[in-house]
Amino acid sequence: MITEEQIHKIRHSLSHLLAMAVLKKYPKAVLAIGPIIENGFYYDFDLPKGKTLSENDFPGLENEIKKLIKENLKFEKLEFAKPTALKKVKGPYKKELIKEHGKAGKKLSFYQTGKFLDLCVGTHVNSTSEINPEAFKLTKVAGAYWRGDEKNKMLTRIYGVAFATKPELDKHLQMLAEAERRDHRILGKNLELFIIDPLVGAGLPLFLPKGTILRDLLIDFLKEEQLKRGYQYVTTPHLGNLELYKTSGHYPYYQDSQYSPLDIDGDKFLIKPMNCPHHIAIYKSKKHSYKELPIRLAECGTVYRYEKSGELSGLVRVRGFTIDDAHIFATEEQIEKEFLSVADLVLNIFKILNFKEYRVRIGTREPKSKKYVGNEKTWQKAEEIIIKAVKDKFKYSLEPGDAAFYGPKLDFVVKDVLGREWQLGTVQLDFNLPERFDLTYTDNQGKEQRPVIIHRAPFGSLERFIGILIEHFAGAFPLWLSPIQILIMSVGSAHIDFTKKLATELKEQGLRVKINIENETIGNKIRQAEKMKIPYMLVIGDKEMNSDKLAVRVRSKKDLWLVDKNEFINIAKNKIKNKSLEL
Repeated sequence: MITEEQIHKIRHSLSHLLAMAVLKKYPKAVLAIGPIIENGFYYDFDLPKGKTLSENDFPGLENEIKKLIKENLKFEKLEFAKPTALKKVKGPYKKELIKEHGKAGKKLSFYQTGKFLDLCVGTHVNSTSEINPEAFKLTKVAGAYWRGDEKNKMLTRIYGVAFATKPELDKHLQMLAEAERRDHRILGKNLELFIIDPLVGAGLPLFLPKGTILRDLLIDFLKEEQLKRGYQYVTTPHLGNLELYKTSGHYPYYQDSQYSPLDIDGDKFLIKPMNCPHHIAIYKSKKHSYKELPIRLAECGTVYRYEKSGELSGLVRVRGFTIDDAHIFATEEQIEKEFLSVADLVLNIFKILNFKEYRVRIGTREPKSKKYVGNEKTWQKAEEIIIKAVKDKFKYSLEPGDAAFYGPKLDFVVKDVLGREWQLGTVQLDFNLPERFDLTYTDNQGKEQRPVIIHRAPFGSLERFIGILIEHFAGAFPLWLSPIQILIMSVGSAHIDFTKKLATELKEQGLRVKINIENETIGNKIRQAEKMKIPYMLVIGDKEMNSDKLAVRVRSKKDLWLVDKNEFINIAKNKIKNKSLEL
């Protein structure tokens, strides 16, 4: 049984063998970095002018790596002082690292493999004989800015995966193929849900009509659930005075993730990075009694944060996104009940959307860090309250340094059908912003007291959540979430009027219906509907026009379902009402 430490050494060693293979193909290529990552490795190259690498080159590179493995090459660690180290490397990238890390009196480590020498902290296998030549695969090529900074040169990055055995590799490659089939960026385009137009801007998705239906359904679902739980909805603008964010601490503590302030008539304004300062302003607009608390202010509010171009990805990493935000203004005595109420809401969402596996983590402050507001005593108190509230309800892990800048938090991390983890619901306890904004309420003795704020977002952001949902369901949404629930197709021109009449009747029952009366074969119409992953398909020909029953083709099933029209309507409506996962 190969240990985790050994597989890390294998993956790191393969990154060096990849560099050797690329240098054999392009001797003038300049090396940057080649670390290990989850399940594999990558290496960044600055290729000679006019030279490229694509997936078509992978078989040749893989064969070269296998040849190197069979040579039983040793990985020998060498150490050099900074002046010598600088002479050992070519190109600006390694030299930059040496200048950065080469301190006086400290030697830098290199690894020698055959004639190949590379700056590297290690660790590696003793020799290539420890690497299974059938258990690795190069997977993709991508552009990557040096050190992730878009101001730097774009390099060519080659990714690979590696395991101890070929069956493990095959299993992982099957998972990657399934992940590609579920890729929300591809499905989003194919299913006409959203686009990202370069003219509008990277990281700024445009939701198309079908995607907007999906988005609105999720908003309405959450709004209905929250109104039951006593939330009140508010609406706030897309920017605010810079002083608002200085008071909250977002500007000084979160400045790198925000866009530059705008000058409007001599005042500075910030494009909204967070909703909480606006909700705090609403709370502070009038005096409050203890009898009113808790006050739960909710909003699906759009915010804007700076993300580097290389880190943007479809809907899951964007620059403009809508948070299903709420802020609960409460007394200390109400914290535990409110925390558990939010947790119940999150778990209900998971159940309805078929997220079966999740874990819970508590993000606490890193004591030595300066990225947090408030004092140690207040933070310790907040962390103890969260632990006390959930310790009998959930198994949890503590994650030092994972807190928000104003308070500790409780996160729900779910596994999707591919076993990938996503942080979705979050609940944060905040003693600090009430202090910074001087928030108060009057207690039962007529004295002013300080409320606490619970920040929470069950989805996290609508854009990211929709991206995750697309991949979780592979675009085949349950009936209640499907933008088009029923497609009615006419066989010929004689059936068009009946098709339109049936569509009107179903729409009047609240069902989302589309018709296809184009002059195409019915087989082609069915294939288009299956490609669009529509739950129910109805074909209208002579037989259907003269019958009280509907012949329903259910998504992903071959056999037709013969059912009375009114019965079909009632079944569909009940499935929608109950948010059923089954068709």
